[in-house]
Amino acid sequence: MTRTVLAYVISLGAGILAGLLYWLMGVATPAPPWQALCGLLGILFGEACVRRLRERLQRRRGRGTPAPSDRTTGKD
Repeated sequence: MTRTVLAYVISLGAGILAGLLYWLMGVATPAPPWQALCGLLGILFGEACVRRLRERLQRRRGRGTPAPSDRTTGKD
């Protein structure tokens, strides 16, 4: 099982456990289902955007720095 699949399985299990605990305590979930799902979608979208932005910035830094040469280091 890959790390990604394992993360999804753990997340699903945690959600089921939380739902079971809410049911056992007899309380309603803190947010209506559609609002909660929209919030989770926003979290996932934001995380993906930040990850892609970081990757893009790291690639630019890697390309933008020239390799040291004898002229720039002062060595002959």
